[in-house]
Amino acid sequence: MTKGLFIHRADSVYNDRPAEYYQFPKQYWGRASKFVGDWIIYYEPTKSRANPGYKAVARLEKIIPDPTTPTMYLAMMDPRSFLEFEVVVPFKRENGIVETGLLNAEGKISGRAQSAIRPLSDDDFSTIINLGFPDDEILPRDEDGTDYNIDQSVADEPADFVFNQFRNRMDYVSSRKVRSQIFRKNILKAYDSRCALTGFKFINGGGRAEVEAAHIKPVEHDGPDMLGNGLALSGTVHWMFDRGLITLTDDLDIMVSRHVNDVDNIWQLLNNSKKATPPSNSLDRPHPYFLNWHRENCFKA
Repeated sequence: MTKGLFIHRADSVYNDRPAEYYQFPKQYWGRASKFVGDWIIYYEPTKSRANPGYKAVARLEKIIPDPTTPTMYLAMMDPRSFLEFEVVVPFKRENGIVETGLLNAEGKISGRAQSAIRPLSDDDFSTIINLGFPDDEILPRDEDGTDYNIDQSVADEPADFVFNQFRNRMDYVSSRKVRSQIFRKNILKAYDSRCALTGFKFINGGGRAEVEAAHIKPVEHDGPDMLGNGLALSGTVHWMFDRGLITLTDDLDIMVSRHVNDVDNIWQLLNNSKKATPPSNSLDRPHPYFLNWHRENCFKA
């Protein structure tokens, strides 16, 4: 297995849903097939209208022919593995490019940088992951001081430092607890710690926001940890959303279930506009695919 990189544009003409699948032409099949069972990183090119750089990581499960387009293939991701970086990693930093595998013998950027699908060395992959998740502590601990994301029943003999550091970092981004923390950070940042449906922004004395990060399509239904699948919601509104008592249209109009027993007071709690307030960056707003899932599978009409 080999780690890889997929170039993905927010305005891509391809039929991509990064947390679930990535569409690519037939000529890339041989290269992409080497990544099956391993991790890939999504990179937004500099010519894109979005914030360019290395943006997310996911595990590639399999590759299948695209049933809708004979000349195309779909790289199928494990949606539970997809995670957006806390920090978009730029292609080039002060000390040079991040992806050193693109340098030729003269130390210049080679033509490989134009490849939409390309392999990543373990060193480059680890560097990007470390920059994308810049927490000082690679392995957060529970209050009792135990490394909560290490399965001691399958512990191996100690390996060299680089291998252990890399393995621990991947344990880090695979941990459900850590992923939830990163998802919360990304959602609160996008929504400025303000509830999208009420407009409330409460911060306690310790600086912690009252607002919660809500998945539109829940994790237990393979909902990914991405901004397009998230909302910043106050506790009561989050409870109602998860139980299908409120939902949103694709245009972010708020819908209240007829099963609510006090509709008038609920509307007094919600935004006067009867619309959800989206993030300031339009690319971070809830994706219609996930909103439709919530309306069809969760909302009590």
